[in-house]
Amino acid sequence: MSCRQAGRWTAPVFMDLAKASFGLQAGAQSTQLVLLIMNRKGLDKLLSNKVTLGADASIAAGPVGRTASAATDAQLTAEMLSYSRSKGLFAGIDLSGGSLKPDKDANARAYGANVTARDVALGTARVEMTPEAKAFREALGRDTRGTSGVR
Repeated sequence: MSCRQAGRWTAPVFMDLAKASFGLQAGAQSTQLVLLIMNRKGLDKLLSNKVTLGADASIAAGPVGRTASAATDAQLTAEMLSYSRSKGLFAGIDLSGGSLKPDKDANARAYGANVTARDVALGTARVEMTPEAKAFREALGRDTRGTSGVR
């Protein structure tokens, strides 16, 4: 996760997405997922210890599969928008839930034990980024300018 602060993208924060399901299921599926945090309330929830998507944070689905539509709630106040693309074949009935939280171990390895995910996301901690993290941040800056017109 990276946040846009004062026209620049912050160093990436590593997140841990966990999902469990139970039910009659068969098949295999691979999903690419992008979450857009739309406001400070959503960011604060995400940077807290753990958030359950859809229960603790309001989330609206954008494109699912290969469709090209977006949606939000009636008041346009969703804290997060999700965009996903799935490949594979999956059938079944299930009861599932998922959570998203900062990956403390990965962030400590990348930035040091005393740096919090909040400090990295908000740009309040000066951290040394790896070449891969720098490339990620540069790609965000380049690609968002190309699609949004924001410089």
